[in-house]
Amino acid sequence: MTTASPHAHGAHFGRADVQNVGMGVGIVLTVVGVLGFIPGVTTLYSELRFFGPDSRAMFLGLFQVSMLLNIVQLAIGATGWTMARNDMGARNFLMGFGLLYIIFSVYGLIVGVGSAANFLAFNTMDIWTLLVLGVAMIGAGWLLSRHLADDAQTR
Repeated sequence: MTTASPHAHGAHFGRADVQNVGMGVGIVLTVVGVLGFIPGVTTLYSELRFFGPDSRAMFLGLFQVSMLLNIVQLAIGATGWTMARNDMGARNFLMGFGLLYIIFSVYGLIVGVGSAANFLAFNTMDIWTLLVLGVAMIGAGWLLSRHLADDAQTR
């Protein structure tokens, strides 16, 4: 048994942990984007607008959504699913889109939930969830890819 086995850095099913996390995040965001269009999962569905704070639809009764926000979630999820095909792509997805979620969160805090500039229809729960998700994605991207440079040098 050698220490250079594929499991040395937690590879599962031929993928590195960073790929599994990137793919998992991508899948979850894709599902959230789809569910945002389904009445029942999204309450006040008749109040769903394309964009802006006038959209009163609530995903799971907690998160204010608009059609544009659902489309953005679908696009980010599909991007994550695609980028997670290799370890550096997964790392870049987690760190890049984690930063984007932090930017969305800060933007939402600055413009406020009732402002016309709140074009994605964030409420307070959205803002704080995006901040936590962004930090978690960046942390996962960094922690799970620290070994990638070492692995590339040993190949």
